[in-house]
Amino acid sequence: MVYHFFNPKQIVLIFFFGISFLHAQQTELKGKIIDAISGKGLEEVSIQTLESNVSILTNANGEFDFGHVVLPLGEEILVISKKGFITKRFPIIINENTALDLGDIDLQYDFNDEQLQIGTISLSDNELDEDHDISFNAAALLQSTRDVFLNAAAFDFSSTFFRPRGLGNENGKVLINGIEMNKLFNGRPQWSNWGGLNDMQRNREFSQGISENDYTFGGLSGTSNIIMRASKYRKGGRISYASSNRTYLGRIMGTYNSGVMTNGWAFSVSLARRFGNEGFVDGTLYDANSFFISIEKKLGKTHSLNLTGFYTPNRRGRSTAITEEVFNLKGNTYNPNWGYQDGKLRNSRERKIEEPIVMLNHYWNITPNTLINTNIAFQTGSIGNSRIDNGGSDLIQGPNGQQTYIGGGRSADTNPVHPDNLPSSFLKNPNPSPLDYQNAFLAQQNLIDRGQLLWDDLIRTNQQNTQQGGNATYILYEDKTKDMQLSSNVIVNSKLSSNITLNSVINYRSLKSQNFAEVTDLLGGVGFLDVDVFALSTSGLTSQELVNRAQSDLRNPNRIVGVGDRYDYNYEIDASILDGFIQGQFKFNRIDFFLGGTVSKTSYQRNGIFENGYFPGNASFGKSEPIDFTNYGVKGGGTFAINGHNFITFQGAYFNKAPTIRNAFANARQNNNTIATLIGGTQESEKIQSADASYIFRSPKIKAKVTGYYTGIQDATNISFFFTEAISGSNVGFVQEILTDIDKLHIGGELGVEYQITPSIKLKGAAALGSYTYVNNPDLILTSTSDAFLEVQGTRDFGKSFLEGYHIAGGPQRAAQLGFEYRDPDFWWFGATTNYFSNAYINISPFARTSNFYQDTDGLPFNNYDEIIAQTLLEQEQFEDYFLVNVIGGKSWRIKKYYIGFFASINNILNQEYRTGGFEQARNANYRLALEESQRDTPVFGSKYFFGYGTSYYLNVYVRF
Repeated sequence: MVYHFFNPKQIVLIFFFGISFLHAQQTELKGKIIDAISGKGLEEVSIQTLESNVSILTNANGEFDFGHVVLPLGEEILVISKKGFITKRFPIIINENTALDLGDIDLQYDFNDEQLQIGTISLSDNELDEDHDISFNAAALLQSTRDVFLNAAAFDFSSTFFRPRGLGNENGKVLINGIEMNKLFNGRPQWSNWGGLNDMQRNREFSQGISENDYTFGGLSGTSNIIMRASKYRKGGRISYASSNRTYLGRIMGTYNSGVMTNGWAFSVSLARRFGNEGFVDGTLYDANSFFISIEKKLGKTHSLNLTGFYTPNRRGRSTAITEEVFNLKGNTYNPNWGYQDGKLRNSRERKIEEPIVMLNHYWNITPNTLINTNIAFQTGSIGNSRIDNGGSDLIQGPNGQQTYIGGGRSADTNPVHPDNLPSSFLKNPNPSPLDYQNAFLAQQNLIDRGQLLWDDLIRTNQQNTQQGGNATYILYEDKTKDMQLSSNVIVNSKLSSNITLNSVINYRSLKSQNFAEVTDLLGGVGFLDVDVFALSTSGLTSQELVNRAQSDLRNPNRIVGVGDRYDYNYEIDASILDGFIQGQFKFNRIDFFLGGTVSKTSYQRNGIFENGYFPGNASFGKSEPIDFTNYGVKGGGTFAINGHNFITFQGAYFNKAPTIRNAFANARQNNNTIATLIGGTQESEKIQSADASYIFRSPKIKAKVTGYYTGIQDATNISFFFTEAISGSNVGFVQEILTDIDKLHIGGELGVEYQITPSIKLKGAAALGSYTYVNNPDLILTSTSDAFLEVQGTRDFGKSFLEGYHIAGGPQRAAQLGFEYRDPDFWWFGATTNYFSNAYINISPFARTSNFYQDTDGLPFNNYDEIIAQTLLEQEQFEDYFLVNVIGGKSWRIKKYYIGFFASINNILNQEYRTGGFEQARNANYRLALEESQRDTPVFGSKYFFGYGTSYYLNVYVRF
């Protein structure tokens, strides 16, 4: 933040102004804060004394009066701040028995605040792509804090998918008007549900980490409360247009806020559209609209009722991770998910979200010191992720009346970068033949020249099937979730005395979730047979048993489905969470501290609508056993003011956290099995302990903060899905990997420094040094419906996965920044940063670190097993270090009552290529296969990587009135 300092002449005038009141009977300090443009008083401006750390807020007229507050004598600095305005540091001198009336003090609008739009665009839109687990809603850090390090993390570090303290976004809480918005399915906030509403997200309250919060116990990554009340928006309108080459090509947005009118009404509306055929990555279309309305009515002096609704339907084409082989041939913009259909670009992997939200908030000021806030929110709608199913087949009747299936299941994979389509697959043998080299060259040229989905070929195949009386081989479908959620809470904030504030909250959330696959396009066919043809490869079963196992729903066998029909899987999840939170905040002259506690009850239950052929009866159909978790938590911390410039903060917490729905059921698409069922006991809640401490220095020219932190997470659970051919040499196929009893350790430090060289020039620096590792060997179970699992009832326990000492993947664990900002008095500004990143690691395969890696089919080690070579094969890949240079700037003009401006940013100006993440493939997760793979020039099943953007830009032009 840039501060406005008074010149020496003003300081002298203030000094003599104070001397003139030496004979007053009592000490007074008062004044009025006004808008520098309109001259109107500004409400809820924070006035804080830097030395004594006493703060008050201005009233509705912009006036403040410290009354009979005892202030220390001598020199003092008032810090005058309000979101959206440039903070002022006002030097005064307090003498005994002196009355000091500072008169009108104007605050200027912070045009640099427009810069925050860039961050909101580039960060929250990236979070729509769940291929990346971005740090706790980095966009939540914007506008909510002027912390030097967190601003660096939000603006510059986040493009590399850097996670502050190595924590995923499921560890943070996002609230809107005090109501939690994190999804019960995976614990993450679904930012696209309010995407495009940038103007309506300017009012935020952010509490970092496990610090005190008025609304919730919070999470390890902090809590962000977005205030969407009509009365809290600044009166006026804004129209803007943005252009970018990152996620969308264009965005137009219009907003108007009425402010509080004389009759007590206030309303706000916002409309936005974002669009683009593709972003930086090929084929990633963007089609999104955003609608927002908020209406508030003040009912007398003590009540206010606010209604807020928003709907942000959006559709995005998704990209995917690629191997080094594909990257070398196609570059970092390549995306295999799309192709041309009738000359038009079409992506097979689209993500569609349509989840409108409406909420009603009641605010009741029982007394001047006690507020009760009652909230209720309702959300419904759907999320769909599309893909191609190439498992079509036809049912035929044998001569003995036996049923069997032909076609499908073994049809060509539609993925252009399927291993069978890559040059490496033709050169995998130790001594390739001339024909192998020829086929490898042809595959390479095909990928270079084309390498996209062949929609027209898929349609042609299905049309030929139709002419022959058969079903579709290929269809497009969506994995779909339709949720209906009700959330409510009561928040009580009471100031018991001038030193003590009590916060208490009761929350309840109830979810009804439908989950199914839905046919969206038959691609020229007339029907699709709803069976799993891979079941037919199972040996040791009769023909009828095979037919039964192949059924998605035994109650509707051999069903032909069309567009709009549910197929493959269909189940419901009922979930509810009830929790309570209480907290005391204590403020004294030198020390502020808080103590808080929480108790919660979480319940899940699955209800199968389809009776799966692999899991007949109540193993898949009907309701599962309910899963219940009871959790609690405590936290506390404080700030000690050494003096007006030096502070020490500390905080700690211990709490339990229930596993999410995603990690509570082994394979909810097919059966009712819970994790507790598979491990033969009770699934544990995560146990989390965390502590951090900071030293803060503040002066008129320097702001600095250094922090050390520790976080331990125990008994975590994680479920993954993948194909493998490495189980005791068997060709297994698709499996579910269930990892339980995971212990993790996150330790490190953070640094942020700003030096205001002149009122116009500021230097800044930030650094993060972390180490995030597994500290135990968790338990690993695989489940599958393949032949190799038939004799063990679909489940095999592989004991320990030897992960201790490996790094947790998730962006760079070390980052540093050096930059500057220049702000001219004529309202133009410019800045640049150089950012360094290192110690990023690939996401390892836990299955490859089990006993299966070295055991042959007889349970003994492979006869050629070499432990030293094995350690080399299992060494975790560390990505290369890299630098990114970013620039940003803008200019604004005032023309009568209008403000016109633009701002722009260029990221990665040097076009640095870098990896943002990646994962090992578990296809060859045993020693013999892994050794063969390592000896090839180009691995067939090499690791897959996500790559960062090259040089990208963002430009925004706006008019504010």
